[in-house]
This record gives sequence, C-alpha cells and structure tokens, in this order.
Amino acid sequence: MTDEQHSETDLNDQMRERRLSLDEIIQQGFNPYPHKFDSTHTINEIIARLSSKTGEELQTARPHIKAAGRIHAINKMGKAAFIRFTDGRELLQIYLRSNEVDEKTWNLFKLLDLGDFIGVEGFLFRTKTGELSIHAESLTFLSKALTPPPDKYYGLHDIEIRYRQRYADLIANRSVREVFEKRSAIIRHIRSYFDARGYVEVETPMLTPLATGAAARPFKTHHNALDIDLYARIAPELYLKRLIAGGFEKVYEINRNFRNEGLSIRHNPEFTMLEWYEAYSDYEDLIRLTENLISELVEKICGATVIEYGERKIDFTRPWKRLTMREAVIHFWNKWDYLPPNIHPWETGLREMKQMLDDIYTITHDPGRCAICDAARKRQSESLAEQETPLERQRPTVDDLATREGLVEWINKLPDNLKSQISNLKSLDYGHLLGELFEQVAEPHLNDPVFITEFPVELSPLSKQSETDPRFVDRFELFIAGMEIANAFCEINDPADQRRRFEDQMKLRERGDDEAMVIDEDYLRALSYGMPPTAGEGIGIDRLVMILTNQKSIRDVILFPHMRPEKGDSGQGTGDRE
Repeated sequence: MTDEQHSETDLNDQMRERRLSLDEIIQQGFNPYPHKFDSTHTINEIIARLSSKTGEELQTARPHIKAAGRIHAINKMGKAAFIRFTDGRELLQIYLRSNEVDEKTWNLFKLLDLGDFIGVEGFLFRTKTGELSIHAESLTFLSKALTPPPDKYYGLHDIEIRYRQRYADLIANRSVREVFEKRSAIIRHIRSYFDARGYVEVETPMLTPLATGAAARPFKTHHNALDIDLYARIAPELYLKRLIAGGFEKVYEINRNFRNEGLSIRHNPEFTMLEWYEAYSDYEDLIRLTENLISELVEKICGATVIEYGERKIDFTRPWKRLTMREAVIHFWNKWDYLPPNIHPWETGLREMKQMLDDIYTITHDPGRCAICDAARKRQSESLAEQETPLERQRPTVDDLATREGLVEWINKLPDNLKSQISNLKSLDYGHLLGELFEQVAEPHLNDPVFITEFPVELSPLSKQSETDPRFVDRFELFIAGMEIANAFCEINDPADQRRRFEDQMKLRERGDDEAMVIDEDYLRALSYGMPPTAGEGIGIDRLVMILTNQKSIRDVILFPHMRPEKGDSGQGTGDRE
C-alpha cells in the first residue's frame, strides 16, 4: 500500500469515528446543529479587553463569559481537562472539571474532536502558570467537524490544496487570515480616502452588450430573455466616463473585472480594480494623488517607507522617480543577465585576471618586488577598458528609439532569449514595438515606485495625444516590484478623435487581434453631449495587496483563485503562464 493509500485509509477511519461520536452526541439529547449561541464576547474581544488583568483582579471581579469557537487542542488530565479554542484570530483556554459540571456536560466533552465548534459559559481567571482561561460551568455543542482539520502543529503546506480548499487553509494557517484582513483594511482606507475628497462611489454594469473599456479577450454569455450576447466586464472605463459626461465631476468604483486570459502569479481571470475619474484635471494631478494615496497606505499597513518584498526591499520615499518609456529602455539597456557574445569570454577572463593581480599587489605591499605584477595589472586594465568602450556604444539614445526602423535595429541587438519574446517583429507598428521592447528590457527592473510616461499613441486608444508630440499620449503607468500597478491618462473628449481611435482598433481586429477594442456608438454619443477635460486612472488592488502583504503570487491575496479542474472534474483548465 502506498503512502497516499495509507493516508486515505487513515482519513476514512477518522471520519468514521467522528460520525459515531456525532451519533452518540445526538443520542444523549444534544441538538447537533443548533441555530444560535448568545455570546457575551468574542475570543478576540476577551484577549483585547481583559488580557492585561492580573489573577487577583480577575478573582475579585469574576467576569462572566459566554464565548464560542473551534476546538484547537484538547488535553485531558484525569478528572480535569483543558480545551484550547479559537475564533480564527486568537486562542483561549477553557478549564473544565468533572465535579464542577453535570454528568451530561462531562460526557459531551469526552465526545468532542479537534475542529468541533462549542460554546462555553463560565468565569475568567488565571491558572497557576498565569494563563488566561475560562473556568467552564457549562458547554454547548454547536457543530461537528466530520473531516479532521489540518494538523495543528505542522499546518497545511500543499500549495494546491491551500488554494483549492481555502477554508482548510484558513483553519491551519493563521497568517493567511492576516493577509485578507489587511486586504480589507486597504480597501477601507481607499474608500475613506476618496470619500474625504468629494468623490462619489458608483456601480456600473458587470454584463455589457459590447466588450469595451480595455484591450483584452472577454468572457461571453447569452441572455435568453433578450436573446442577445453579453460580455463580462473587461473594465468599467467607458461607463464611468459616461457619468462625467452626464455631470458628475468625481467618481470612483472598486469593481470586479474579467479577462479571458491565462493564469500566472500575477494574473487571475477575475480581479479587483479601483478606477476613478476627475473632471478638469490632467494626468499630472493623478500622479500626485496616486503617490499620496499609496504612500499613506504603505505607512498605515506596513508602518514604514521601506518594506520587504520577497528577497528585495522597496523604497517608497517620496518623490518617486519618473522615466519616459524610451528613457526606461535606455536606462536598463545593459541590465539583462548576459554578456554580449563577442566579448563574453574575454571580459570574464580579463576581470578575473585583474582581480587576482590586484589581490597579489595588495598582499605584497612592495612595488619593487612586484614590478612585473604592476605592469601586468596595467596591461589588463587597458585591455578591459578597450572591451568596455563598445559596451557603452551599444546603449541607444532617445533619438535612436524615435522611429520604427531604429527600434527594429536595436531589437536585433538583443540577446536571443529576449528577442524571441517579441513576436511578429515585421508586422508590429512603432508603438507596439516600443511597448514590447520596454516590456523585455526595462519592466523587470522597475523595483522602487516609478512612473513611466510618454506612451505611443498606438498603445493608448482612449488617451489624449500630447500637445508637444502627437506620436505620444498624456499617460503614465506606475510600476512597483516589476509589476504594473496603475494606469492613468488624460481622456479623449473629442468624439471625432475617439471615433478615429476606435476605427484604428477595428483595423487591428480585422488583422486578427481579438483583443483590440470595438466601436462603442453609445459612448461616442455620450461624448457628443460634451465632456469636460478629464483624467482617469485604474489601480490593480490584487497586485497592490501582494506588495503590501509580501505575497509573491496573486493567488495568495484572492480568497478563491481560479485553478485547473481537479482530476475527474469536468471542464477545461486554463493554461498557466510565467
């Protein structure tokens, strides 16, 4: 019999015993699943309010307690017993003596299992070892755990089981609950931040007749009564801007979006976004607002401006850096983990030889005895300098990246492992080529918060063109820890310009780009009524929570992430990426 078979047999035996215990509890006259238990305190409240009390103070006051929770541990000692139970946040001990409760209550205790829910009534005191405890006067049975909880000492570590069975994960790993409590605190702070600044929280449709609002592959369904196809919301953008056209000046929504794409440590088919729009503002205003909002969040949630994220540190000290997309490519041009093939063996050898000669020279401290060594060091330094010169010449300039031809030339200088990631090199336009180059060369290195600006117009079908250079738009994306966290721009409010952008997107669809946007005639009609100058932004809540709670996967900050079907389940899995 395999280990897996042994484990399955043992689990079945335990479940059988627990069902027998439940039957016995019922036979003794207990309601196995009562409707309610009237608590005076939660376990967390008891710890928060009364844990500072001394044994003498508790003995004098004898605070009466009624509390409920899940059994975490049981320790029987002859005629007495200790039960540790939890409300998911805190643990508290129950002290029970056979001669201080009726026979029915003591018999109930003997039928309890780890994971069962109970209510206890008694008074609070401290044991001889000083532990805060409830001296039980009665127990109430609330629910039987027919499946044993994960091991209370070793927890639940199988990552796939943790994601599939989040309920078991929460039972076993208290740190998981803390992540989701922080997530809730982050969202509460965001709401209060925008409410305090006069924004109105709104709700927009999650099922729409057109797949609009962003460039992405949608989920599609059919409405039987209307006999029309509907699409799960890709983004609420066009609906929120309809509200600006209708007279609202500041609106925001914390919403669920859906994109029919692959899974990865940064992507889930449904995710949470904060999106807001403000009339009479531009993207510079949103840069300031974003920096202020997230800085406040970091201070509130993490209590510091420099935080740990995995093996790296992220410095949120203000002001945050700004780079145009081309500047970012230039800045990180030589940061990939490779040495150019034409100098790879030479540079490695020269550096190692120079370091060795430097070490020898330092040890001897006698230039006379090391004249040959000194001459060799000099020759090695000169040779190394000759090799470094062409490296510097390989860094592009802003002008080099200003045309499609220039981009192609520099993309061809990339190492094969990066160049191979840029598909359809011949067919991509200037904007998409620059976007691909930025993604491969710069994006992984954007650790501390940095605003990337000057996006090509081809990448921004809803963004207003720059007044100084019409090839680009007034847009920024905020990157932290190598991830896009926010996207913002000045909104197009010229209906003729917006129609041209939609038509350009339709041409992309005709060439096979099923993520390109479609024409939304009703949105164009809304713009024709007039929309003031407006800026809008979206922030990915899940990724922001990842950073502020030091979680490496988006699945660790979504309570029920999407997974491939388990063996034997029907349906098709979605391919993982990254």
